[in-house]
Amino acid sequence: MNRMPYLQRFKRPLQFLFLLWALQLAHSTLFPDMGRFGIFPREIWGLRGIVLAPLIHGSWQHLLSNSVPFLVMSFFFISFYPRVASRAFIMIYLLTGLGVWLFAGRAFHIGLSGVIYGMVSFIFWSGVFRRNAKSIALALAVLVLYSGYFYGLVPKERISWESHLIGSLIGIFAAFWYRETPEPDEEKREEESEEEKRYFLPRNIFDQPKNE
Repeated sequence: MNRMPYLQRFKRPLQFLFLLWALQLAHSTLFPDMGRFGIFPREIWGLRGIVLAPLIHGSWQHLLSNSVPFLVMSFFFISFYPRVASRAFIMIYLLTGLGVWLFAGRAFHIGLSGVIYGMVSFIFWSGVFRRNAKSIALALAVLVLYSGYFYGLVPKERISWESHLIGSLIGIFAAFWYRETPEPDEEKREEESEEEKRYFLPRNIFDQPKNE
């Protein structure tokens, strides 16, 4: 697990979240038509939404419902997968938006939920692909905490279920792509395992009490 101090660990996610809340304040007071900067599929001008759409939310409730899971997933990303956290997040962010632009229904798509679905999927499938105790335990924890997210994949009116589905698929891809990038704790265990393989008997065998 990443030993970075907790406040420092949350610095970038909190900065990003502050940006989202500042934009929502502007949206609700000065610029009520910010939704037009979302992703509009298969229109060239709609490509701007790949970057902008996750920053825009339809209401304060929409933003609040995304803020808590974003912080939780960010904590898991940075704490347990520090080497790939930033790269995996950027991959999920951009490829989810591109997928929505290519395949989603023709309407403005806004909100961070597609990216969050990608993060949840990444955590779960990293446990499947990496197959170490830490990743599997984390995958099970995410499955318990966010099992309700499966309902978000069901088509619904006025909900961008396509971004949820595409984000989940991109999360699987990102987990597979970075499956062989070892984290510091994984490297340490591998080194200890290799060290033990060099000896036929345990290294401390002569230090054991005789009654053993």
